[in-house]
Amino acid sequence: MKKILFFFLFYAFAQAQTFKNPLLPAGADPWSIYKDGFYFYMHTTGKDLTIWKTKDLSQLATAQKTIIWTPPATGPYSKEIWAPELHFLQNKWYIYFAADDGRNRNHRLYVLENSSPDPTQGTWMMKGQLKTPQDKWAIDGSVFEHNGQMYLTWSGWEGDENGRQDIYLCKMSNPWTCVGKRIRIADPQFEWEHHGLLTRPGPDDKPIVLVNEGPQFLKSPNGRINIIFSASGCWTDYYALGMIHAAPTSDLINPASWKKHPTPVFWANNVSGTHAAGHNSFFKSPDGSQNWILYHANSEPGQGCGKQRAPRMQPFTFTADGVPVFGTPLSPGIEMSIPRVN
Repeated sequence: MKKILFFFLFYAFAQAQTFKNPLLPAGADPWSIYKDGFYFYMHTTGKDLTIWKTKDLSQLATAQKTIIWTPPATGPYSKEIWAPELHFLQNKWYIYFAADDGRNRNHRLYVLENSSPDPTQGTWMMKGQLKTPQDKWAIDGSVFEHNGQMYLTWSGWEGDENGRQDIYLCKMSNPWTCVGKRIRIADPQFEWEHHGLLTRPGPDDKPIVLVNEGPQFLKSPNGRINIIFSASGCWTDYYALGMIHAAPTSDLINPASWKKHPTPVFWANNVSGTHAAGHNSFFKSPDGSQNWILYHANSEPGQGCGKQRAPRMQPFTFTADGVPVFGTPLSPGIEMSIPRVN
């Protein structure tokens, strides 16, 4: 009897030390932040803002889940709630998300604030629109700090028509206020970024839409500044991650400081069970020794931007020169060790 119990406990322990992708049955645009021993995770639900709380991101399926905000029935931020991100800035929690009034051309960024130590508790208050310079169409807002300056990066239109999405950057004076000018730091320039033919264009769309979106800040161990973004339409199986980078001492608001990598840095090309991998974020293991990429992907080709996209994660490394090496998106069902703990 003791032997049976021993083997059962050993098996249970071994199982708890590994995981397999996907982490949830569905969940696009995954984001996480680690604080006070917990990961707080969000993804696009489309209808509300929900936070998952867990000590282990590989166990998202059993994590505590809290709906912290539901949009009004009508108004400028009542529909199409996309790509929420949770940040802890200046001793308060902030959520950045994109929303519109039912018309895509009216998509803008919005900010919520909460002073509670735990973002699943307390009161979330609407700070209002995060008005970007020139106030054009904007989605996928992400905030980062570098050398004491706060920045916003996002995906937007140059004008008022939807034919191309570029990556923009501007300075911020506080977590809810943009200042100065916006600069374009990336646009779809290479062939692998040009897959955007729409079979059923919407009222605000051109037949082909070229896409750079989902920008994510990643600082290398040597200080190199990287922005990882998603390229080509999410409705295509060519959706992939690209990279632009700048030197740590450069002026980030100077477009000349940014260089684009000529090829995708993370692409599910002929990977069984993994298609259109993109819109990522990053996190470290609880002990701080490992870097992980969190992203969504489809399990079948041709599933596009729908509810089939599910969150996945895998570790990555850096070269001695500070270049991130993400490898290839893995097939689902491959067993991996969970992120290292203390």
